[in-house]
Amino acid sequence: MPRLIRSLVLTSLLLADSALAGPWPREMKGIFLALSTERDAEGSSYAALYGEYGLRPSLTLGMELGRSGADETSAMFWLQRALDRGKGPDRWALSFGAGVVERGGADIPVGQVAVSWGRGLETVPLLDRIAGGGWLSAEIRAKAVAKLKDEAEIERLAADGVGILAYITPETSIKAEATLGWHATSSWTFINQLRLEDREDWGFSASLASSAVRDILGPAKLELGLITPLSGEGELALKIGCWLEL
Repeated sequence: MPRLIRSLVLTSLLLADSALAGPWPREMKGIFLALSTERDAEGSSYAALYGEYGLRPSLTLGMELGRSGADETSAMFWLQRALDRGKGPDRWALSFGAGVVERGGADIPVGQVAVSWGRGLETVPLLDRIAGGGWLSAEIRAKAVAKLKDEAEIERLAADGVGILAYITPETSIKAEATLGWHATSSWTFINQLRLEDREDWGFSASLASSAVRDILGPAKLELGLITPLSGEGELALKIGCWLEL
């Protein structure tokens, strides 16, 4: 993996990934950055730098640079195109991405495709009564690597604790997310996200990610979250992050 990418990832070890992708395109030349770190009850962790840039009114460039406690480094870049024309309550988007995963000294190509939908709460029956407003969205994402992982390495990592497998890239995975965001006040936003995932290495799992986001200074926001396993493998995890929108 190029040294520049490696350096950016290592710089973000104590920061990392965002929960806000979704179907809404960025404004032209608009920038969104999110740094966060996630750590579970077994001590397994993942950190990432996430970013979006508005190329055109309906085209957004995205990237995520990540590093896990299992000594895996990843870089993913994608293009997301709005499928609607900005009319009506529904927003649809399709994205295609490609990148690389580095683990055990090997660089492995990876690709993903995703489709997402969303609408503002003011257009959702019953939820339109919630003061402050917010959004409702859903996304389905499929990801695959181009090379099988070393089985002995997987077994070694699993022996350290099954939770660590959550922070390495599986050979194939399909993930669905449903998100409900609420602008409780002018400075507080609460986000609940149901995550469903089917991985080739440990099967199906479900979790609930809940976050509180607060404006702190200018365009910066602070996120504190808790990820609770509901079904399948996984451990309780804490998340902290910082968002910046320019």
